[in-house]
Amino acid sequence: MAEVKFKGTPVALGGPEVKPGQAAPDFAAVDTSLQTVRLRDAKGKVVILSSVPSLDTPVCDTETRRFNEEVGKLGAGVELWTVSMDLPFAQKRWCSTAGASRVKALSDFRDRAFGQTYGVAIKDGPLAGVNARAVFVVGKDGAVKHVEYVKEITSEPNYEAALGAAKQAVGA
Repeated sequence: MAEVKFKGTPVALGGPEVKPGQAAPDFAAVDTSLQTVRLRDAKGKVVILSSVPSLDTPVCDTETRRFNEEVGKLGAGVELWTVSMDLPFAQKRWCSTAGASRVKALSDFRDRAFGQTYGVAIKDGPLAGVNARAVFVVGKDGAVKHVEYVKEITSEPNYEAALGAAKQAVGA
């Protein structure tokens, strides 16, 4: 299981740890129009799955804005899906305010399927009930190409590693 901390204190995560090379687990989440979105619907595209605790926090805001900007440089075959426990209404407001047009904001609030399936559901401590920060890159073939469970939830992910994996997956 991935070791993750919040301000230096270990937190327990629920669900299995996802590993590079495995088939990306399917999940359902809710988009900002209250429609159900499934990962399997993106087959044939490269998807950067960015798990954040809440878009309304400084690090999550910075991360999502950065990925939104960078994914635009990768072409139409790459999608950015940011998943959080924020309600779809809050995500829609955030995207509008941030001018984040390339991100598909998805809420895990209804079924909590993403958090449990990708091993990012925080089970204890002050963040219990939200998802930990992590980045997964899923290739066109549906296989996981990159995984980063960010060790410290208050830190940003390794953008270069995730974007590099996405660029590589586009060419594959």
